[in-house]
Amino acid sequence: MNSTELLLTRQSTAQLTSPAPDQTSLDTILKAAMRVPDHGALTPWHFTLVTGNGLNTLSEIFTQAAKQANFNEAKTLKAGKMPYRAPLIIVVSSNIVEHEKVPKQEQIITAACCVHAMQMAAFSLGYGAMWRTGDFAYSRYVKQQLSIDEKDEIIGFLYVGTVVKQAVIKASKSYKGYLSHL
Repeated sequence: MNSTELLLTRQSTAQLTSPAPDQTSLDTILKAAMRVPDHGALTPWHFTLVTGNGLNTLSEIFTQAAKQANFNEAKTLKAGKMPYRAPLIIVVSSNIVEHEKVPKQEQIITAACCVHAMQMAAFSLGYGAMWRTGDFAYSRYVKQQLSIDEKDEIIGFLYVGTVVKQAVIKASKSYKGYLSHL
């Protein structure tokens, strides 16, 4: 698959299983993130890898966060199951650096580019990936448990693993309704 084909056929994959990427593939995925546009070379991101027993820990964190948010019982149970959707989760958070020329918003966008680059790299290596946010990406409790500073944001949870079932490639959307000329 060439790079253009990758860009035009990439899609999120919700059903993932083991194996997770091996160390060589994981290194490639993480290196792809390190190549994103980064105004001022601030590296305003941080990655937390969640695998193995870490999935159990994240399950407990999500369950506690759901209870603190007064979710109903069904939604709390669902929260506890979320980390088991894939054998690897890469939590991407911002790591904002005070800078006179690079505002916080640009740094958050840069961290989001990391998630996208990692998802594309995973796809190019034959793995599936799904970028998720949801309630727990905005939970103060979850941030505290993951040692993410209050000034920073969880950009997303990138679920990565082996595709359970190949999905039909979705039809491409036309850019024409989203284009203007000046």
